[in-house]
Amino acid sequence: MKGTCRLASLAVLMVLLTSVAASAQQLKKIRIGYPSLSFRQSNVWVAKEEGLFKKYGLEVEPVFLRGGQIATQALAGGDPPIVNIGTVVQANLTGFNLVLVAAVETYYDQIVFARPGITKLEELKGKRFGISGFGAATYYAAGILFKHLNMDPNKDVSLVPSGPDAERLGALNAGKLDATFFTSSSAAPARKLGFPELLQIADLGVEVQGNGFATSRDYIKGNRDIVKNALKGFVEAIYFTYANKKEAQRVFAKYMRTNDPEVLEDSYQGYIKSIPKKPYPTLKGIQFMLDVLAPQMPQAKNAKPEQFVDLSFLQELEKEGFFNEMAKRYPSK
Repeated sequence: MKGTCRLASLAVLMVLLTSVAASAQQLKKIRIGYPSLSFRQSNVWVAKEEGLFKKYGLEVEPVFLRGGQIATQALAGGDPPIVNIGTVVQANLTGFNLVLVAAVETYYDQIVFARPGITKLEELKGKRFGISGFGAATYYAAGILFKHLNMDPNKDVSLVPSGPDAERLGALNAGKLDATFFTSSSAAPARKLGFPELLQIADLGVEVQGNGFATSRDYIKGNRDIVKNALKGFVEAIYFTYANKKEAQRVFAKYMRTNDPEVLEDSYQGYIKSIPKKPYPTLKGIQFMLDVLAPQMPQAKNAKPEQFVDLSFLQELEKEGFFNEMAKRYPSK
């Protein structure tokens, strides 16, 4: 009798193990990249940590790529095949067939900070201004800033590629830079060090196409289901974050590598203030980028904003009632 019970228990255990193994095998592994430690990257983090990607059949490995330029090059090379970036327009104009399927930034979240002694924007003339890299969001935000100031960024200031936010903060603190940008997520340390805060670029009202969920048209052809399921996790993370501040900040803290309550609060408030629940790319913002790029890239003059986006995934989610379902599951507080 005991032997029979043991055999029965073993059989049940084998069925359970087989079921777990089969479930694990069904998850498709994929890497998704992100270029900064800003809250605008957090939909990838939250979807990973809260099991939202798994919910849609994906085992996702988030990959930090240290800046938009590196992230764009990685996406163009196919690894990772999906990256949260804002440089699709520039990449396509140089021959890469990349496309935005969603976007979460229509105004640059970049705040100008300067070293002590500089209290006015006009005093930036002749100074060293730090950007993360040429072709990155900080580079284009600098273009908006210096156009507003009637300055030529190639003559009136020195644009210095200085890496991610933390590295630029170190350079500013060491006197190697006179001014730079910090996002809402990285502004608190700059404030604590006493650096004057001069301007939020978004306040200039220039609509741009910034960070978005990007992939290649070639990848979509062979992996449409993966892209759609990744987007589902990405979108659900937006609704989850709005409805679950404490849990979202816990994820922010892990990926932003900080437990500073001011940084986490600034990041969360910046998130709910600026991240749309329906993350459609902005064609107006893409046209702005084309106009900015046209003097250096003649091919931008004849390009149309529609060629840089694939709205079919978001439109499918609309038709399937996905956004309504998310609104019911995560009611606004």
